[in-house]
Amino acid sequence: MGRPVELRCVLCGSTYGHGEVEYVCPACGLDGTLDVLYDYDEAARTLTADSLAGRERSLWRYGELLPIEDGANIPGLSVGWTPLYDCPELAREYGVAKLMIKDDGRNPTGSLKDRASAVGVARALETGQTTIACASTGNAASSLSGFAAVAGLRSFIFVPESAPAAKVTQLLVYGANVVLVRGDYADAFNLATAAIYRYGWYNRNCAINPYLVEGKKTSAMELAEQTDWDVPDTVFIAVGDGCCISGLYKGFSDLKRTGLISRIPRIVGVQAEGARPIYDAFKSGAERVAFGPADTVADSISVGAPRNWAKALRAVRESGGDMAVVSDADILSAIPEMARRTGVFGEPAGSAAYAGFRQMARAGRIGRDEKVAVVVTGNGLKDIESAKKAVGAPMVSAPDLDDFNRQLERSGLQC
Repeated sequence: MGRPVELRCVLCGSTYGHGEVEYVCPACGLDGTLDVLYDYDEAARTLTADSLAGRERSLWRYGELLPIEDGANIPGLSVGWTPLYDCPELAREYGVAKLMIKDDGRNPTGSLKDRASAVGVARALETGQTTIACASTGNAASSLSGFAAVAGLRSFIFVPESAPAAKVTQLLVYGANVVLVRGDYADAFNLATAAIYRYGWYNRNCAINPYLVEGKKTSAMELAEQTDWDVPDTVFIAVGDGCCISGLYKGFSDLKRTGLISRIPRIVGVQAEGARPIYDAFKSGAERVAFGPADTVADSISVGAPRNWAKALRAVRESGGDMAVVSDADILSAIPEMARRTGVFGEPAGSAAYAGFRQMARAGRIGRDEKVAVVVTGNGLKDIESAKKAVGAPMVSAPDLDDFNRQLERSGLQC
């Protein structure tokens, strides 16, 4: 396992020793998110392509660059090494050299957030905590509740009252203490932060706790390894609070520092039209993100006050990347298209990344010689109601062949 050497503020550049601060830069407050840094020369001695060949296929294969010192604290759920699918027909249709889908909906609770929760729960155990809490639009909540249950930790989850019923049910099944907050994600976040501070719980909010992004970065590390270290030219990912895109950039950056890859892909963040503060800041060249309301079918990225905005903007700008914004109609149409063409059923947020790729490809904003990866961050079964809006109703027939034939004729289907 690895040991961080320092934490560095993304705003002011101040550095702190490992263990000196736990969450954010004392000088910059909540906006002062921290980078977790390692001795990359030391890590490079053992983290090699050859050594990885014999390691377990989970995120913990990259242990030299993960902030857990004692492997005994690792939760007993296998996370990571999710499939990367090659989609040659879609690549030809959209005019790119190669298109790959990274399906992180295959993680234990159905989303990329499991990577963060695995590390967060391990850190909580390592620091002697017994209760862990977070605010979430849904996926981080589901993830934390599952991993806390396995580790024997008590969990408190704060979610907007509008969270999909399937996600709330998942929390209750895992035994979490669930608080439905009357308001949006910002309200849930503020209440969770206040409660965590008052009761001394471990903070799993990814934008506050720098160690959580360390888990998310392993999606990028896997993507690099699964392409034999010849990373894609462009990677698309949906953006809400800014943590997943920050994780992608951190993962590629760490690999470059160890010499496993020679370049960082262009990272494209995709936001929903009704929740686009990071997109607006990027396109206007602003140094900070203006918060506002959020309204989109993609609940996982329905964030008007993104707390990890600084890292998100850095990920796009320093990778030479871009931002795209897609409508709810674009997102809903992307769900069945991706499912029928690739076999990957993504929730609205995960499908938003594909919608962003499709939009930019149609607009000629991706080169024909480019290799592209789309990270699908969550499984479609997490939000069936949204998926139902994107597809038609099933055929209904009496239990006899004559009526079935009549229904076939009405539907225009032929056998």
